[in-house]
Amino acid sequence: METIRLKEIAEAISGEILISGATEEFSNVTIDSRNVSKGDIFIAIKGENFDGHKFVKGAIDSGAKLCIVHEKEQYEALDEKDLSIILVKDTKRALLDLASYYISTLDIKVVGITGSTGKTSTKDLMAAALSKKYKVFKTQGNFNNDIGLPLMIFKLDKTYQVAILEMGMSDLGEIDTLAKVAKPSIGVITNIGTSHLENLKTRENILKAKLEIANNFTEGNVLIINGDNDMLHNYYTDKYKIVKIGIDSDYNFKGCRIIINKDSIEFGVKENGEDVNATIKVPVPGKHNVLNSLLAIAVARELKVTYEEIQGGIENLEATSMRLDVVNLNNYTIINDAYNASPDSMEAALEVLKQYNGRKIAVLGTMKELGEDSTRAHEHVGAYAKASGIDLLFTLGEFNENFKKGYGSENFMAFNSMEELIAELKKTIKSDDILLIKASRSMKFENIIKELQKKNI
Repeated sequence: METIRLKEIAEAISGEILISGATEEFSNVTIDSRNVSKGDIFIAIKGENFDGHKFVKGAIDSGAKLCIVHEKEQYEALDEKDLSIILVKDTKRALLDLASYYISTLDIKVVGITGSTGKTSTKDLMAAALSKKYKVFKTQGNFNNDIGLPLMIFKLDKTYQVAILEMGMSDLGEIDTLAKVAKPSIGVITNIGTSHLENLKTRENILKAKLEIANNFTEGNVLIINGDNDMLHNYYTDKYKIVKIGIDSDYNFKGCRIIINKDSIEFGVKENGEDVNATIKVPVPGKHNVLNSLLAIAVARELKVTYEEIQGGIENLEATSMRLDVVNLNNYTIINDAYNASPDSMEAALEVLKQYNGRKIAVLGTMKELGEDSTRAHEHVGAYAKASGIDLLFTLGEFNENFKKGYGSENFMAFNSMEELIAELKKTIKSDDILLIKASRSMKFENIIKELQKKNI
């Protein structure tokens, strides 16, 4: 983070300086008092399950030199010579406002990325595709909400040329808030699926929510979308530039000559109808990653990156963990896709499993936030697993019966606890088996992999 002055901060967040200390410049922001270093800004966020105001004293003791609060009384009596206190109406809003101001001080191209699935994989591919030409920052982990996104912005400095910022949501209005803060010049929508139906009820509402990324776009902005997605295929506006990618039709960027290997993909590209005579080799599995790669390529081409530079960057891809990571143990293989799950990503992972030789075992858990569509979606995934030739299906969670209804009772086992599931896996796994491990993040299926790794069967 570049330095920012006290008066700038107060003005950016519409705050009142209650105490003005000797330190006038700051270069780090935190909301966790346990991570405070000397000279930091500490913002006392109040959430549903915590209140940062309870930890202000601890933050000061750890060296914070500016605290931003929305409770006045307990701070007016503080007698710290080198401490500033700014009072605001809402510290969560202040976090967003300060991030919005800070990013506006940087000369940086911002790419905002959203979608029902594939955001993180596409972000990783995009950063790689740009890396030969630019110094690129990308959202770390899952810091993609109204707390995480500002914290990512504060990690930027003047050495970065491009920032790829992931934007998540669970309801209408949330991406609009994030987009106003990050101010992307390029927006990317990976797809419109069924995640978040619990809140949004319909895919039309999901589309509306994702399109908020372009609410403030003008003719100088670009929105890059997956044209193969049924909800995006016919989307058009004359308010800003639309770029479409896909495999099924002649889009601005079309994948062709596709080869799907068990641990990689290869494909050619037609840009605006013309074959660019380049073969893109990507060291990740799955046909869905052709689409993700095409989104990355479209962004790179908007930023004047050559295909030679794109391929060179992608060869050095740094993928986020627990997303189709292939773990080769001594005598069997695990495909670790335990980071999250939706119907679309379940199908994509099963397609990857299908590419392998050997007995195929899918270990699947609950897909969250599907609302009234939950029972049908889990049944559909079970049926998809059966149609994909999955030899054994093990499931854990509240929708075991729906998985079973889709897959059938033969070669199917349901479990009520992770311990039971792990014990059965240890008894069942044979040499040359291929296991897919996948569920929504809250299921913590990575623990299954850790247990199997402890004692390689």
